[in-house]
Amino acid sequence: MASRNKKTTMAKLSRESKLRERRLEKAARKEARKQAAGLDAPPFDGLPLDEPAPNESSLPDPSGVGRQRPTSA
Repeated sequence: MASRNKKTTMAKLSRESKLRERRLEKAARKEARKQAAGLDAPPFDGLPLDEPAPNESSLPDPSGVGRQRPTSA
């Protein structure tokens, strides 16, 4: 009768081992989905979603055209 208990115990250990493996695989898939979702998201520009982004005409001209020279005192 002792061998019968041993078989049941090994079967239980085997089931638990398979369950742990499935949980690890599931966690890995979940993490991969999180990573993929993070990569597909647009970059954060610091503005709330309800405010429009500034257009290029409101930004200063980087070429220097239209700037005044500083006057020396």
